[in-house]
Formats: sequence, C-alpha cells, structure tokens
Amino acid sequence: MATEAVKVPDLGDVDKVDVVEVLVANGDEVDVDSPLITLESDKASMDVPSPLAGKVAEVQVKAGDQVGEGDLILTLEVAAAAPAAEAEAEPEPEAAAASTEGDVSEPRAPAVEAAVPEPQAPAVETAVPAPEQPAATVAAVVEAAAQATAHASPAVRRFARQLGVDLTQVRGTGRKGRIVKSDVEGWVKKALAQPAARGGLLPEMPVIDFSRFGEIERVALTRVQKISGPNLQRSWLHVPHVTQHDEADVTDLEAFRQEHKDRAKAEGFNLTPLAFVLKAVVAALERFPKVNSSLDPDGEHLVLKRYYHLGVAVDTDEGLMVPVVRDVDQKSIFELARELAEVSQQTRDRKLTPDRLRGASFTVSSLGGIGGTAFTPVVNAPEAAILGVSRSTTRPVWRNGEFVPRLILPVSLSYDHRIIDGALAVRFTTYLCQVLADIRRLLL
Repeated sequence: MATEAVKVPDLGDVDKVDVVEVLVANGDEVDVDSPLITLESDKASMDVPSPLAGKVAEVQVKAGDQVGEGDLILTLEVAAAAPAAEAEAEPEPEAAAASTEGDVSEPRAPAVEAAVPEPQAPAVETAVPAPEQPAATVAAVVEAAAQATAHASPAVRRFARQLGVDLTQVRGTGRKGRIVKSDVEGWVKKALAQPAARGGLLPEMPVIDFSRFGEIERVALTRVQKISGPNLQRSWLHVPHVTQHDEADVTDLEAFRQEHKDRAKAEGFNLTPLAFVLKAVVAALERFPKVNSSLDPDGEHLVLKRYYHLGVAVDTDEGLMVPVVRDVDQKSIFELARELAEVSQQTRDRKLTPDRLRGASFTVSSLGGIGGTAFTPVVNAPEAAILGVSRSTTRPVWRNGEFVPRLILPVSLSYDHRIIDGALAVRFTTYLCQVLADIRRLLL
C-alpha cells in the first residue's frame, strides 16, 4: 500500500476557510470524488472530494478548524500498483520536506500565517488613503496607521472595509489575538443591535415571545442562509434599489426552442429558455455598458467591465446559491444550455469550486420554473443590477385588428440608482425584450 496526502485545493482569493464538517473517519473506505470535508467561505459552502480511491489512514483536521490552500486534510492508503507517472512522482514529498518554504501543511501553518499577511497589509492600508485625503488631519493619519497594524489577514481587512468597520475597535478571537471574519461580523451585529438612543446604527428590534400565542418550533438556518443573509442585508442597506418591470413576447423564441430541443436532448442536456435569456442579456449589456459596471470605492468613478460573466441563481435544499457562467458572449446557445445543466447539478451536489462562485459582472435570477408574475430581486452588490425572470403565460394580444395568443415573459430589473437612472433602466429592458422577441437580433 502507498500513502497519499490529500490537501486543501485552490481557494481562489480566499485566505482561510472554516471546516464545518468532517465527513470521513480513520479507516473509512472512499471512492474517487467521495466528499471528505465541508468548507465554508464568506460566499458558500463546498465539499472537498477525494482525488483517489482508498482507505483513510489519518484525518488531520476537525470541525471548527481554519484551513488554507495546501493544508493537509488527511492521508490516504491507496493500492501499491500505480501508473509509471505516479511512481516517478514519489520523490516529491522528500524534495518538499527539504524545503521549509514550499510546504504549507498544518505543522508550519502558523509560520506562514504570521509571515505572509502582516508585512503586506500595512503597505496597502497606508498607501491607499493618501491620494484620497491629501488634507488629512493628524488624528486621521494616526487612526489609519492603527487600522493598518491591526492583526488581521488581507481578506478580513477587505471585508472590514466593505462594512465600514474600524478594526482597532474589534477584539480578535483567533490564534494570538488575530481578528477573523466572525469577529468583524460579531462587532457589526452588536452595533446594529444597539438602540438608536445610544448612538446605534439602527433602532433595536423588539424581542417577542411567540410561544405566548400558540405552539412554535425553532428551526436552525442553513449554512447558505447564514452566509447569504448578512450579504443581502448589507446590499439592501448600502444600495438604493429601484426595480423596472417589463414584458417580452417570446412566442417565436419558444417555437424555435421547441424545434431544436430534441437535438439537445439527444446530446444529453435540456435546451432551456434560460440559455436564450443569458445570450439576450449579454446583447443588452454590450449596448448599455453602464449596467455591466460597479461603483468604484472612491465613489467618483465607474468600473466598466469588458467581460460578461453572469451569475445564475440556483435553488438548492439549503437555499439559493449563485454559480458563475463565464464568457457568455463567446458561447453558443447549445454550449450555454449544456453548461447550465452541469453547473446546476454541481451546485445541488455541493461540488462547486471557489472559482465558480466569484467574478460575476451581472446576475440573473429565474423563478419561471416555479411561478410568479413579477418580483424585486436584491442587487448582488457590488454589481450594478440583477435581472429577475418570472413564469411566461399565454395571453391575448391585439394585432392587426384581432386578438391573437402570444407567450409573454415578465422580466424585472433591480438596479443601483447611484449608477443607473430610470431612463437607462427602461432602455435596457426595452432592448432586452426586443432581442427576446426576435432572436435574429443576436446575429446582428
């Protein structure tokens, strides 16, 4: 038997994530892609699959641990018979052991943690405010310096900046007093809970004993709800929301889809209306680039994105998750339909990689498969807008002197009114509906 080390995969731009569940124990037999542990970041939770089949020799992590890319999860006993390429790779652990800088396994994690973030963070924190505040007072400079020296990772500093939290006021509960994300969240929750009379940010919500009125049951929020709830609240508080509703006549689009759906099914996927919607959205974003933008942190510029990565809300047992479909402008309708089927299944099976959950420039939330006539989706800040799609219905429409049945699709565009005004929002939805009504426009 050979022993293989299974480590935390690429976490993208996330520094550390929490281990919320260990799904295997010493002695367990696992197959390829069997889930080993569940990790939770500030965006979603994900299972880490086993890269090999074998027997778990020793689990190195436990629930509650924080791990980063390359940290050791467990060792796995696999069959000795291995491909030649694998046999050639056996000397690698010895070579890695000889280097104290290339190995980020658990025994050396504290050294890496202490060495990497802290020299870099002060440079970022002290360099950025200077151009923005040339007339800063001595007190402001001292405060910025104190913020820069707070014991926290770059990811936590960025998170604190987004919430407007002064890290010098936050007590760290991590190793050696390090400030972690939960410390920042706890500080914000405490501040929000303060009564307005004592200078709190919001009036305190009343505490009601609902059991006085009848039988009740307390049910824990899912992990996804715990993660998405604060993000949605932050977006709602920071973004001035407005929603523009419109309707698209998709009669001809549906006829075209029905004509080609059997071919798609023969290739192993469903040709859904959502694939057409994504393609039409990109056409509208190309015409109105401000909708595909974000407000710069300085509040004086827009960041116009020249890429079209669309987030797609997917309904799961634990709540809505938003994987990202990249480069929609470069893919055909069939390619998008196939990718939508794959990513939706991966989301429900909790097999998404972190790369699949970041980088969206615009989001689409489709509830058409469930129902509804219209809704007001919450903008996924810092994006400028989000499109809600409801259920299509057949309605009589007056054409050429008579009523004819037409398939009507309701769409709802929620947008950040600091970036998009009402006139631009109407132009965007009007053009989007024109493209959905005549998909030949996608060829122009």
